[in-house]
Amino acid sequence: MINNLLATLFENIGEIFSEVKYLELILEGFEITLKISIGAAIIGLILGTLVAIIKIATETGKGNKWLKIPNAVCEIYVTVVRGTPMALQLFLMSFVVFAIRGFPQLVVAIIAFGINSGAYVSENIRAGIMSVDKGQTEAGRALGLSSSRTLVGIVIPQGVKNVIPAIGNELIALVKETSIVSMIGMIDLTQASKIIGSGQNLASYLAPMLVVAMCYLAIVYFLTFIIKVIERRLRKSDKR
Repeated sequence: MINNLLATLFENIGEIFSEVKYLELILEGFEITLKISIGAAIIGLILGTLVAIIKIATETGKGNKWLKIPNAVCEIYVTVVRGTPMALQLFLMSFVVFAIRGFPQLVVAIIAFGINSGAYVSENIRAGIMSVDKGQTEAGRALGLSSSRTLVGIVIPQGVKNVIPAIGNELIALVKETSIVSMIGMIDLTQASKIIGSGQNLASYLAPMLVVAMCYLAIVYFLTFIIKVIERRLRKSDKR
């Protein structure tokens, strides 16, 4: 029975790769997943960096009184986003905030995931920069550098090296989290596998799931490879 099930499973996997309609559906889902992931990653990095800078400036006492309100907004933003499920945030963005007829769901998903990612990225960047020994700042000041030049030229470059692994993990998590976009009617990789396998037997349903799993693994492996390359280059720069 197991042999028959495996034979059927491999047969269905072969059918997916041989049928144009199945391949087109998976490629469409792959494209949607990539677009959401890349767009959200860009928004998350920009937003997260901005929030981290505001919070660091406030915590280190280098910010003026005008940063108190932005810092309070950043604190609320990070607390709310990290304290609520991504599915709920996506639902609210789609059916409340951007409940506009004809508004592209792809843009909604990118914004929702970007805002969510930004909260986590900001904490990663803040923690990485704050983890740099205070002696580095004192050394920069002793050399006659201003606070801003010390931060930009000495502290941030060292903090970035600490942040990269955490940012990489966040990007990988972001790619996998996009699998919930089907709740707002989008066809991503996961939804494509459900459509292909719907109404069929267990082996046929498993086949598209396995194919999609390989697609996710390929994306994650590529991200992991890029992160390792960056880390190696940074280690070489340290030796120099």
